Amino acid sequence: MASSTACFMIVGRDDIPIYEAEVGTLSNKEDVAHLHQFILHAALDIAQDLAWTTSAMFLKAVDRFNDLVVSVYVTAVIHTRLMLLHDSRNDDGIKGFFQEVHELYIKILLNPLYLPGSRVTSSHFDTKVRALARKYF
Repeated sequence: MASSTACFMIVGRDDIPIYEAEVGTLSNKEDVAHLHQFILHAALDIAQDLAWTTSAMFLKAVDRFNDLVVSVYVTAVIHTRLMLLHDSRNDDGIKGFFQEVHELYIKILLNPLYLPGSRVTSSHFDTKVRALARKYF
C-alpha cells in the first residue's frame, strides 16, 4: 500500500533538522514541502511532552492536521526525534520503518568523520531511507 503523502525528518537535540526527505508519491512541490515542515515542527512540543510521560520509543500518532498524521520515534540517548508526516494507518509498518532508520542513523553516528548534531548529507543514507519508505509504505 503506497501512501500518497509522507515526509520524514530527523530532528536533533535543539530542534534543529538533521535530515529531511519527502518520501511520498505526491509531487514534490516547494509550497507543499514547506507546509509539511511546518506541521512537523508544530508537533515537536507535543512529542517532547509525550516523551517524558512514557518509556516507549515509538509514540505513534502525536498530532493531526486535516487527514495527515504525525508519528514520532524518540531515540533513547541523544534525544533525537524521528518524525513522519503521513496519511496511512499502518502503525506496524511505520514502527518498522522507524526502527530500521534508527539503525541506519546509529551507523552514521559511529562514523568518526560525522559530527553529532550536524546535517546528514550522505547519499547512501538518503538512498537507504527512501528504499525503506518504499518498502514500508
